[in-house]
Amino acid sequence: MTEHSPYRLAEELEHALGDPTDPRTTFSYATCLDLDAREEFPDQICRDLDAWGLPDYYVPVRHGGRLRDYEHALQLVRTVARRDLTVAVAHGKTYLGAVCVWVAGSDEQAARLGADVRAGVPVSLALTERAHGSDLLAGEVTAHRTDGGWRLHGEKWLINNATRGTLLSVLARTDPAGGPRGFSVLLTDKRELAPAAYRSLPKVPTHGIRGADISGIVLDGAQVGPHALVGAEGTGIETVLKALQLTRTMCASLSLGAADHGLQIALGFARERRLYGRSLAELPQARHVLASAAADVLAHEALALVASRMVHTATDELSLIAAVTKYLLPTGTEDVLSALGGVLGARAFLVSGQGVGPYGMFQKVERDHRIVGLFDGNTLVNLTSLVQQFRSLIRHWRRGTADPTPALAACELAVLLPELEPSRLSLKARNGSSLLAALPGWVEELRAAEQPALKCAVDAALRLLEVTDRLHDRMADFADVVADVPEDAFDLARRYCLCVTAAACLGLWVGNTRGAAGEEGLWRDGVWLRAVLDRLLVRLGEEPADAGDAYDELLDEAFSAYERGRLFSLLRLDLMRRAM
Repeated sequence: MTEHSPYRLAEELEHALGDPTDPRTTFSYATCLDLDAREEFPDQICRDLDAWGLPDYYVPVRHGGRLRDYEHALQLVRTVARRDLTVAVAHGKTYLGAVCVWVAGSDEQAARLGADVRAGVPVSLALTERAHGSDLLAGEVTAHRTDGGWRLHGEKWLINNATRGTLLSVLARTDPAGGPRGFSVLLTDKRELAPAAYRSLPKVPTHGIRGADISGIVLDGAQVGPHALVGAEGTGIETVLKALQLTRTMCASLSLGAADHGLQIALGFARERRLYGRSLAELPQARHVLASAAADVLAHEALALVASRMVHTATDELSLIAAVTKYLLPTGTEDVLSALGGVLGARAFLVSGQGVGPYGMFQKVERDHRIVGLFDGNTLVNLTSLVQQFRSLIRHWRRGTADPTPALAACELAVLLPELEPSRLSLKARNGSSLLAALPGWVEELRAAEQPALKCAVDAALRLLEVTDRLHDRMADFADVVADVPEDAFDLARRYCLCVTAAACLGLWVGNTRGAAGEEGLWRDGVWLRAVLDRLLVRLGEEPADAGDAYDELLDEAFSAYERGRLFSLLRLDLMRRAM
């Protein structure tokens, strides 16, 4: 398993951007640290990304762009995030701003917006308000009907690209009574507004992503035409919630990029740092931390890869897989970065200056990544979404009525993905989890392969299947929870995310090897699978399996990738390095 189209496209972008360790490169670590220190927007870097054609991958093919599938988009944004999260957030915001139109807009509306996005016009999503945060139903920005369309009043705050954005998808109250059918999305074009109809609010200083345009906008009688309405009047909340399923899945790219960068820094340090007459890479405790972090990074990559493909193969299930992904990737990556910071010691806190070397970026990666768990629905929002689907998930697990077919297609990378049909998006996964429906079959196929090298992986897989079964029994105690979710239910939702991740890992292995050990690198003798499944048991609070030498072998592969200038990843990607 070495060649895969999304990774080749990401590699193309990686090489086009030049060597990030060379200060002369526009998109270099030195430039990003300097911009961060000055809290300055990365204008030139964003222009270079526009010139390469990245905005084309924010626009679906049917609307004139090159977004054929979300797996390619995931790896492209991951490539940008690996260099700098501020740039990824600042540039990728345009996709977030446009996605409501891809979900519910008319063909004509989407074609116009697609042309703007491809031309580099920034778009923003104006959801949150100062007094209400993520409580969308409490929103006070209003849109009143007029003879010429709609008139907008109110303030949106803590909006990415609110000032720099030319177009904004504004969620506004169109029925004074509010409620689920009381809001609509209006695509608002500043170029069509009277100068006095709006004003930008100052950029808000932030702990991370300091250069991003996190600001706000006040709409004071802003008149927009009837063509601004996205979808039908009163469908704004539904449109936003469906759109967020796509963006939450794509947020995985930000966490993956941050983890890639942090692990790369830690591996380099461990190779060079000497203590007690040995390199840090030889000390047992450091090796344990690094190997555990490496296993977590691969588990997260497996989940993200499968989730991005399920956008197409299991669209009506995305409310489930998006919530799992948006919970697990940010929280898991925060844990990875924290652990790696312990390995780096004091160097995890260095910013810049003589003797800092490559370590100054680590503190920036860690600061910047903290925001990922907050936007597009924070941790509690996503866990609550899972708890509210417990009843359906339990029913289909116990009856065995969920269809595994969508998960099988998502996990077999040779299967071509169908075009996304947004009309299939649903607010609930009414037919259960196809990933967990496929889990018993994958476990059996792994066991039936009778590969000696995979014995510990089989043992871990059988235990994970038992954990999953017991988990559904415990979930039944909270099947009727709708609001005021108790902490025990949140804990079960967290464990559910880990079980889904285990299924994604098994599905990727079986779907691309048919259960046999072989291949090369991480895929040789199931190196990555053995370590990752054991690590998931540990994260579930279960007794670890006997993983043998899997962790040592995994860490050796990580060091090998570092020395060869390759990304430590399930699939091959050569990083850009300065010519020697």
